[in-house]
Amino acid sequence: MRHVIAKTGRALAYVVTGLFAGVLGFAWSLAATLAVVVTSVTHLGGHVFLGAAWVTRRFAGLERRRAGWVLGVPIAAPYVPVTGDRVRQRVGAVAGQPATWRDLAWLVLLFPVGLVTGGAGLVVALVGVGVAVAPTWAWAVPNPHAPFPMKPLLTTTPGRFGLAVIGLALLPVVLGIVRTLAAGPARLAAALLAPGEHRRLVDETARLAETRRRVVDAQAAELRRIERDLHDGAQARIVAAGMTLALAARKLHADGDAAPDVDLARRQLDDALGELRRLVRGIHPPILTDRGLHAALAALAGDSPFPVQLRGDPDARYPAAVESAAYFVVAEGLANAAKHAAATAGTIDVLRAGDVVRVEVRDNGRGGADPTGAGLDGLRRRVEALDGGLTLTSPAGGPTVLSVELPCAS
Repeated sequence: MRHVIAKTGRALAYVVTGLFAGVLGFAWSLAATLAVVVTSVTHLGGHVFLGAAWVTRRFAGLERRRAGWVLGVPIAAPYVPVTGDRVRQRVGAVAGQPATWRDLAWLVLLFPVGLVTGGAGLVVALVGVGVAVAPTWAWAVPNPHAPFPMKPLLTTTPGRFGLAVIGLALLPVVLGIVRTLAAGPARLAAALLAPGEHRRLVDETARLAETRRRVVDAQAAELRRIERDLHDGAQARIVAAGMTLALAARKLHADGDAAPDVDLARRQLDDALGELRRLVRGIHPPILTDRGLHAALAALAGDSPFPVQLRGDPDARYPAAVESAAYFVVAEGLANAAKHAAATAGTIDVLRAGDVVRVEVRDNGRGGADPTGAGLDGLRRRVEALDGGLTLTSPAGGPTVLSVELPCAS
């Protein structure tokens, strides 16, 4: 009941203030339009336009707040940041935003809408409350010439109390009418003043630009890692094997025992080959191409130092980029669980729902994982490049849940 009363109070406040807001908004619209038109042929035209747009946006901001009272949710501002040092550039940026003209359109519409809904809402509310409290005022306005049935209702004590009972019975209807009168203009205000397609496209462009930048950074970091691994690992081992073979050749020419050096060179070459294989697996595991995501995750689960249960469709195949991203997410999750969380059991779930594949890695470790760690940040950039999302839940004491959602529409 308290919620209904509060909601109705906000609705009544909205329609009543709409009377004044409509008059002020319409007056400002006329004044601003006239000022911009008159000064458009002078050097002050751009400054006047920007000033008028600034004030109009403040009015529109108040309207978004008023509509939020009724709708129960805040309405975000639809404006795109204005850039440019010159007045002409700023004028073009402001005038090119549809929100600028939608604001003006709403201030013009608010005048008739506010008058109609505000007047109707005020009358309905006053009549409804007045009828409900008829015994407190009806005695002061006797009307012996009132038609039936108003005469007995207004001029007799039982009639006044009966009128109050009727008013109380109709009070829910009155409250509903007030809320309906407020809901219509509030929804219209939200439709005109909320972010539209233009703002959505601008935000999407900014998001794609940020994602592209992060992907480029991730690729650069990956190339540096590959170069470092080749330089410090396989390359160093191959150079050492070459030096060992050269030493063995010298011993052979000198009739010395070269067998130990040849064995050492063979071991060094085996180590270099193993290093190159690990490097290749770090770029794209061959098992993903040959047998798919489920088999690759099964291999990771089998190599884990603690038991890991894998659940999912063994025959499901996904786009190569999706399988690669999911594989490295699982690999990182299991590695962290073994290295930092002291986990003793874990699960991997792979589930496809429509055009989205969800991969979840759960372990029973001690939790407390840092969601901003370098490893997870790299995975997050890899996932975001595919328009996916990565989340980590790791309260102290566990469990830790690393999940990723990747679009896989084919």
